[in-house]
Amino acid sequence: MRKHDIDNLRSLCILLLIPYHAAQAWNTWGEPNYIFFEGNRCISNLIVFFSPYFMPMLFLMSGISTYYALQKQSIKQYVMGRCKRLLVPLISGTILLMPILTYLADIYNCGYQGSFLDHYRIFFTKFTDLIGADGGFSFGQFWFILYLFLISMAAAVVISIQKKKTPLQNLHIPLWGFCLLGLPLPLLNTLLSIGGKSFAEYTYFFLLGYFLFSNQTVAEAVKRHMWLFLLIGLTASAVNVYLFLWSETPYPILNTAAMYFAKWFMLLGLLGVGRRFLNSSNSLSRYLAQRSYALYYWHFLWVVLFQYGMSDNLLGHTLLLYLIPVLLSYGASALCCELTVRIPFLCFLTGVKKVQPKH
Repeated sequence: MRKHDIDNLRSLCILLLIPYHAAQAWNTWGEPNYIFFEGNRCISNLIVFFSPYFMPMLFLMSGISTYYALQKQSIKQYVMGRCKRLLVPLISGTILLMPILTYLADIYNCGYQGSFLDHYRIFFTKFTDLIGADGGFSFGQFWFILYLFLISMAAAVVISIQKKKTPLQNLHIPLWGFCLLGLPLPLLNTLLSIGGKSFAEYTYFFLLGYFLFSNQTVAEAVKRHMWLFLLIGLTASAVNVYLFLWSETPYPILNTAAMYFAKWFMLLGLLGVGRRFLNSSNSLSRYLAQRSYALYYWHFLWVVLFQYGMSDNLLGHTLLLYLIPVLLSYGASALCCELTVRIPFLCFLTGVKKVQPKH
């Protein structure tokens, strides 16, 4: 059973990754990046606006998808499928793509002058902050796949135990109940956190997706309250952006509160929007859904390659240096996606299903 709203929301999230990751080259808070030009608050708005709820949304939707997958699969089949779809692309992406990104980062940020082959050895022996901006080992964007694989394996155990006891029942959550579900987030955010990415928090979102938001009654309640959720979420997001980037006076407690309100209520609001406006399928939505995972696999490579290649000629022309690599990255990533879904070996490496030709 396909959940069209979840498929469409996931596709939109992954499409946003290219401008989002391109913007990191201009972050104003000094976060290391493969390519870093200079701090720019206008471009950084994009990161600060989306970052609170961007990845939580993907983990929560993965939990929802897991619920529907297990309506057709056994736990054993699910685990084997996760290994093929997550573990294989995690390994291939880390071995094949990440050395290229960290090689360019080492040249751009650290003045590295050696060959790529020499740097390939460095990549697997230099362990620093795991970000890769200094040429050291990094999972890069594949950290999401690593976390999702580990969470899926842990969740499979929890779900198998839960299924032996009582099946999920229809759940009725009042409006105040949705608010209470966001309260654990500040406590979870620092638990099992690596580089600001909390394994505990993302596990919570995944399990919420599986046990709560996969329920049709809950999904309808979210849709019913979506305008309220969006109003709170957008207001909190605007406050978060202003306090983090533009305010001359720091208000750390208010800023942190705004960030958590944005994270939780934007997530709820967007789930409602998906349920209300995106719960249908057409040729475009099916096309994107079939290629979204491949786009996730390839996109960051092209963003960094184009930013690196154009950095000398367009440096000083900020708008062009941002927009042109973004547009070219969409084109190059789309081409890679088309090749991937048609070549069985690339399907295997990326965990993507082969598209069957139309007759």
